[in-house]
Amino acid sequence: MTNENKAKQATGGRVTGGRIAAGGVGLVALVLLARPLGGLLPRFAEWVEGLGFWGPAVFIAGYVVTTVACIPGAVMTLAAGAVFGLPKATAYVLTGATLGSAVAFLFSRHLAREAVAARVAGNARFAAIDRAVGTQGFKMVLLMRLSPVFPYNLLNYSLGLTTVRFTDYALASIGMLPGTLLYAYYGVLAGDVARLAGGAVVERGPAGYTVLVLGLLATIAVSTLVTRAARRALREAGGNEDAL
Repeated sequence: MTNENKAKQATGGRVTGGRIAAGGVGLVALVLLARPLGGLLPRFAEWVEGLGFWGPAVFIAGYVVTTVACIPGAVMTLAAGAVFGLPKATAYVLTGATLGSAVAFLFSRHLAREAVAARVAGNARFAAIDRAVGTQGFKMVLLMRLSPVFPYNLLNYSLGLTTVRFTDYALASIGMLPGTLLYAYYGVLAGDVARLAGGAVVERGPAGYTVLVLGLLATIAVSTLVTRAARRALREAGGNEDAL
């Protein structure tokens, strides 16, 4: 392995570690704020549940707005895990992120092409993306979704300038699943801590927490492996290792 490849592998490891660390920081912050959140979280959950069918719909709509506005969605994903639990949080976040990314893509392609083009002009990484998606649209977008190297919100708008088909772009949103699961897991754990700090009863025994923690560790491991594989596949498929 050359020094250049070693450096790139190290960079990929740092980026993946950054994603995990960011979620960890969010988890620690929520734990430190557990006492005040302990009182607020049950009320927020009750408010969402009181909306009935509209509770998840309101959350998904909010996620769409944050995605289009290029606001990082990590906090909302953590909150979803805390309020809805892992299965529902994953479904709601993935739905909101997919719809939001679709809106951003279509907005860029049909309404704001010049503004977005000016933003990415001269960017070697975008030039590499543009070349790659022209022939392998779904595969390349999927790999980019799996790899945290590409800023999620900027990628939504940037891909609107390429020749990738909208169908391929939308279907490749499944690549956001590993990252969504990871942050939702963090949110579930933080939500339990907040509820316990607020004096609420959490219906999860030692066995339940063991499964939850093991699931979190497995998700981190899979996310790391998938990210590394995605970066490697991107370089091989795009033929542009320097840019990626």
